[in-house]
Amino acid sequence: MCRRATAWVAWSICVLSLALTALSLLLLVLNLSQPDAHVFDYWLEDTVVAVLYSTIGAYIASRRPGNLVGWLICLYGLLGGMRHVSSQYAIHALQAAPRSLSGGELLTWAAHLLWTPYQLLIVFIALLFPDGRLPSARWRWVAWSTGIGMLAGTIAVSFSSIVYTGLGHIHNPVAIWGIGVSHAIECLCVVSLLVALTALLARFRGATHLERQQIKWVVYVGMIALVGDFLKSVLFFTFDVSWAFWPGSVLLTAGLMSVPVAIGIAILRYRLYNIDVLINRTLVYGALTALLAAGYFATIMALEGISSLVFQAPFRAVFGQESALATVAATLAMAALFNPLRHRIQSFIDRSFFRNKYDAVKTLEGFSMKLRDETDLNALSDDLVRVVRETMQPAHVSLWLHPDPALKDKNKRAAIRESGREEE
Repeated sequence: MCRRATAWVAWSICVLSLALTALSLLLLVLNLSQPDAHVFDYWLEDTVVAVLYSTIGAYIASRRPGNLVGWLICLYGLLGGMRHVSSQYAIHALQAAPRSLSGGELLTWAAHLLWTPYQLLIVFIALLFPDGRLPSARWRWVAWSTGIGMLAGTIAVSFSSIVYTGLGHIHNPVAIWGIGVSHAIECLCVVSLLVALTALLARFRGATHLERQQIKWVVYVGMIALVGDFLKSVLFFTFDVSWAFWPGSVLLTAGLMSVPVAIGIAILRYRLYNIDVLINRTLVYGALTALLAAGYFATIMALEGISSLVFQAPFRAVFGQESALATVAATLAMAALFNPLRHRIQSFIDRSFFRNKYDAVKTLEGFSMKLRDETDLNALSDDLVRVVRETMQPAHVSLWLHPDPALKDKNKRAAIRESGREEE
């Protein structure tokens, strides 16, 4: 199809997904008005997926119609809208307002039917990112296996009695199988996703510099989501660390919402090379925040132990309350350490992970020091070519000096004046 026709198809899918989302939210409001109706567990996730993925996918598909990743993202958003509207319709027809709408059982079955494609379509996006093709012909078996597993899993889940769709006590009306299918499909999803991530890492190892920048965007937001999931799932739910819930929830939500944005930036190459700055600042300020927080609490604990013996007893005897000396001292100590610690962490990050940038900065600093004292034009020309070759690493370097006689006379007069000053 021509570009205009492909753009029309892509935006039509987006409009359909947004319309389904609007209908889903309307049904959600109606369901919330009934206290006995179950609230769909994944309504926020499906709303975000339907809006973000369909919009960004349509934009990518209209601009890069030959790249399958844009179409898959758009289709993923449509699946999110379909799953959302079918689940909300089933809850309204079977719980919130029974017998007010027909087809509640059919939409319940549709919600089960859409679960497996909704989970496994991410695998195809990871396999084909960023150019819409597999990393190599050796990965065809992964794509075929995932496709066959998606088909088999869709059939199995559509006749399973296990509730996957967040519908509460509403069960599949055509259920045949039980818990064994549940574990098999979960294992299939986990294994397929791990294989897709392996393909992404394999593509990164053999990629060009441009492709590596594209992959970095997706890996960056994926790591944000992974850190949030660790804080929320491991620290909060497993070890009962109360403070980890909200930071983990915010990071997890931000990471998942940023995935389509990162894919769009990577494919359309908009501000592509800003990712190195983002990674650098995240590593520096993330490590700085962790060290300052640990130092703050350690300082408070140490000072409280000392001040309780030296200062707190007379302060409590005179004023009848505890002193805030430890908190104030710890705050001042961390404020004093902020800039020195930030510079040290920045230098360590640059040396460890951004060695080319670190070497380039050191080379430029050395050239600047030499430029102040060097008067030989030929030596400066050789040094300038060397610095450009080491810092920017171009394919070819050449230096052209301006042939204007006036400039030559001006430089000669400057050299004569300089030599006269040296003689004096």
